[in-house]
Amino acid sequence: MFRKAKGHPEVHEVVAFLGKGTDFRGVLHFEGTIRVDGRLEGEVFTKDTLIVGDTAEIQGNLSVGSLITSGRITGNISAATKAHFMAPGSFTGDVASPALQVDEGFVFNGRCEMRKEGKVVGEIKPGGEVVRV
Repeated sequence: MFRKAKGHPEVHEVVAFLGKGTDFRGVLHFEGTIRVDGRLEGEVFTKDTLIVGDTAEIQGNLSVGSLITSGRITGNISAATKAHFMAPGSFTGDVASPALQVDEGFVFNGRCEMRKEGKVVGEIKPGGEVVRV
């Protein structure tokens, strides 16, 4: 459950865990790595790593340092360093990240904007508004 994500050196230790059966609504701010296996509706803001497990369902906008997901996400994503999409998950929305990996078996429905690492081209504000800089 808390194993290191293979091929992801930015994942060190999970500091918080929203398990299967958890239902969270609102705005989530955190430091460190967090794993979600339940349902989350709202917004997530962090400069660190968000791991979305197979059983997770997220409806909302994510502004993260790095994203690793095999769950279902509907919303917009801004990942400062990397977004890794793994089967059996799915994504519907827009994603902006300098590095994007979509594994075979993952369903990606949306738009992708690649940018150089560290250069911000867009930011997701509370409420889901994407601001271009």
